[in-house]
Amino acid sequence: MKKFLDSIDSLLDASLKGFAAAHADLVGFHSEPRYLWRKQPGRPGKVVLISGGGSGHEPLHGGFVGRGMLDAACPGEIFTSPTPDQMLAAAQAVDQGSGVLFIVKNYAGDVMNFEIAAEMLESPHATVLVADDVSLPKDHSIGRRGVAGTLVVEKMVGAAAERGADLAACKTLGERVAAATASMGVALTSCTVPALGRPTFELGADEIEMGVGIHGEQGRRRMALSGASGIVATLADAIAADLPLDPARPILLHVNGFGGTPLVELYLVYDIARRYFEAKSITIARSLVGNYTTSLDMAGCSLTVTLLDEELLELWDAPVLTPALRWGC
Repeated sequence: MKKFLDSIDSLLDASLKGFAAAHADLVGFHSEPRYLWRKQPGRPGKVVLISGGGSGHEPLHGGFVGRGMLDAACPGEIFTSPTPDQMLAAAQAVDQGSGVLFIVKNYAGDVMNFEIAAEMLESPHATVLVADDVSLPKDHSIGRRGVAGTLVVEKMVGAAAERGADLAACKTLGERVAAATASMGVALTSCTVPALGRPTFELGADEIEMGVGIHGEQGRRRMALSGASGIVATLADAIAADLPLDPARPILLHVNGFGGTPLVELYLVYDIARRYFEAKSITIARSLVGNYTTSLDMAGCSLTVTLLDEELLELWDAPVLTPALRWGC
């Protein structure tokens, strides 16, 4: 394993301090318990949005703290859920009196710890659960995982909260966006968790892992490496089988890198996916390509599709100013 490290134990805190220093105009870092908070708060009485999860997925979630998205993010250790005291402290620090909305990826640790924090929080609160990974069946014992579609939920609900939507409206919107979003990922290599020091799983030179999770979980099946068109078609087929695609309804198409795939390949994937959906007479109204929900150094990518309507399109286009997403400001 070759990593830029002084010690494994100091990696996360040093990284978070560096992140906050690099984006000091937007984000502050509270070290004990750990959370990142928005330095330019919204209007008084705004519903605040909080998310979080294990580190190693950067820029998710800290990179989305700022105007038009999150008010705070709680980073756990690498691929480990943050603790309830982090979530509670973050909520109390940014609460503006109109309620707290937790946006939670569907992983057992995240769900349990956010539930504990919510029980301790005296302010009005609600939760949106994101479970967009179609590599798992809908009736899976623990439900589908929350992956790159979490960004879409955070962006659209963040825009609504910025405009003054109340807590109930933000929760309803978040659940609607989550239900309209599906993702599927593929890995060309595993990732290497620093504390483990070796790849999470082994892939042969001619193998890929289809339906992989963002924590290095193995996917729905191992396949032989093929050309990019075949790989992308497999991803898109899974999404198309799950979402009610309709030529009358445009989509947002998000190609997300897992951290180890260069942009030249991600844009190739986007072009193949674009042609796939256009062949089905689906209009791609908006797009996003890049490394946004990563898995440390994993080579691979995911496709995310969100069904749009006029309201969702407007919320996606609304101004956002965060370290990782910014437009319209």
